[in-house]
Amino acid sequence: MDSQTDFILTLSCADRPGIVFAVSGFLVEQSCNIIDSQQHRDPQTGQFFMRVSFAAARPKPTVQAISRAFEPIAGRFEMVWRIYDADQRPRTAVLVSKFQHCLNDLLYRIEVGALPVTVPVIVSNHPDAQPRAQAHGIRFVHLPVTAATKAEQEARLMALLEEERIELVVLARYMQVLSPELCARLEGNVINIHHSFLPSFRGAKPYGQAYARGVKLIGATAHYVTADLDEGPIIEQDVARVDHAAAPQDLVRIGRDVESLVLARAVTLHVERRVLLNGIKTVVFR
Repeated sequence: MDSQTDFILTLSCADRPGIVFAVSGFLVEQSCNIIDSQQHRDPQTGQFFMRVSFAAARPKPTVQAISRAFEPIAGRFEMVWRIYDADQRPRTAVLVSKFQHCLNDLLYRIEVGALPVTVPVIVSNHPDAQPRAQAHGIRFVHLPVTAATKAEQEARLMALLEEERIELVVLARYMQVLSPELCARLEGNVINIHHSFLPSFRGAKPYGQAYARGVKLIGATAHYVTADLDEGPIIEQDVARVDHAAAPQDLVRIGRDVESLVLARAVTLHVERRVLLNGIKTVVFR
């Protein structure tokens, strides 16, 4: 995040003349200085998207005050919008099962200041990650899930997220399917990671299946979670090239590296407010 930035405005609305003029004029009236501005028009839907980072006059106003001042403009253009305090580190819950490579990578990035989030709680359906959470001084909550207890444990999870005032949920290889109800309540605020072999290679051993088919690319996709399993709006993707000499265990190792990198990028893009929902896809400002 730019050290000069105080606030970030994101918006989307039907494209029409005067949007950029109105936004920039508002910021001038508020004695604000634009640090960065990006726009995009979707030619198929006619929707306009914008992200503006800006510095405010001193003393710095509250996000509530500057949001109230912007409401008339937002109403005029029927915007879906929000102004964020750039100094705020979103409270993030990380959900994990047994594989901890993505969790480890996220915690390291947070520790060295490369990922601007606060993680007050790690939740898992297995106890394996508890030592890792304790080593980082993070609360660990074990919620074992079975078919008989799934609804009850999901209710406990939702209560926990509310208790901890969680803004973002990261599924760092959490091997449980969230219910449609929970997906709806957390829409646009749950990020998942999966290998890009889906839906071709389903099941517990996708890399074994990939090896058997002689794949040449190992990939991963980070996306927002929806009720449609692994079909949510895509945030980030990447691949690594492999060849015939790679054994199944090599594919697993390479795949875990790609998964960790892609998930970290997606979380960073989200918390820097660079991702705007555009129906079943996203606009990602770099």
